[in-house]
Amino acid sequence: MLVAARPATGSEPLSNVGVKAPSLIVNKKGEAMVTYTMPTGKPRHVLVWGAVNANVPTQGTSQVRFKYDYAGGFRKYHNGNYWKTFRDACSSYDGPTLAMVVAACKAPDGSYWALQSWQRNLPLLGFKPWRPAQVAAELHVSHWTGDLPGLSVGVHWTYGHSAIGVFGQFLYRDKPVFGFKSTAEGNPLGRYERNVYIDTHNSVYGSGYWRESGILTHNPTGTFCHSFVPQKPFPGYPSTATRPAAPGDSYRFTIMGPGVTPVIQVEIPGLETWRGAAEQAEAQEKAQRLWDATMTDDRKCKAENAGP
Repeated sequence: MLVAARPATGSEPLSNVGVKAPSLIVNKKGEAMVTYTMPTGKPRHVLVWGAVNANVPTQGTSQVRFKYDYAGGFRKYHNGNYWKTFRDACSSYDGPTLAMVVAACKAPDGSYWALQSWQRNLPLLGFKPWRPAQVAAELHVSHWTGDLPGLSVGVHWTYGHSAIGVFGQFLYRDKPVFGFKSTAEGNPLGRYERNVYIDTHNSVYGSGYWRESGILTHNPTGTFCHSFVPQKPFPGYPSTATRPAAPGDSYRFTIMGPGVTPVIQVEIPGLETWRGAAEQAEAQEKAQRLWDATMTDDRKCKAENAGP
């Protein structure tokens, strides 16, 4: 299953992309000041506050979100020098390992803040970027306490062992992460929705990692699945020719945490073409156990369960 993933309105990236020299400080009031240089060369100071962690998906209840003052405190405090007098009270980061982190610290109240830089908008199906916005790195801000969201992923043979596929489930505090509003194509329309971005390594697309897919986690299970099979490009892409199946020797999964929690990234090794060897059968049985533990309630992915 492959769906074109577009920017989620529930994300917490800053509005500027492709910034340089980002930094993060946090005061005793629970505010963060993010400073960076914009592509124009102009410095910017962004005051961030008002959110921590995430809400469990609940219709009628808004997801948590930050408040931003891109004037460095002028709009909130009517003080153009607020950013100059902002006192850092954040200590060294001692929290869980983060991917793509550029700055992180521990606030006086024990909570954590982080900045992560990520090329989220790369084109799918291994296409080379053809627009500047596709390669521009977003700067994501997060603020949380306790454990990070968990992304469990597996790789298996699908469709009668003729293809290789991946699947997984996204949980936050043992509850599935999903949303309620999306387009017919699966693009998010709310702040609960989350796309998992799948990259394939050393495939027919080329050496290194290439973006294969972006998939909305399913309601209500927080699960997803994808098989590497030939695919037609999306409208607006540079070519209409069918893209080949692109399994790789490893896969990378990246997803924005719910609410204002960090971006999560997981990598797993790939599989060879099915030969029916004993070690492959053993690997398939292991993947099946993970599937049975996470995917049995996902009707959308039922066709991709090839069994042991």
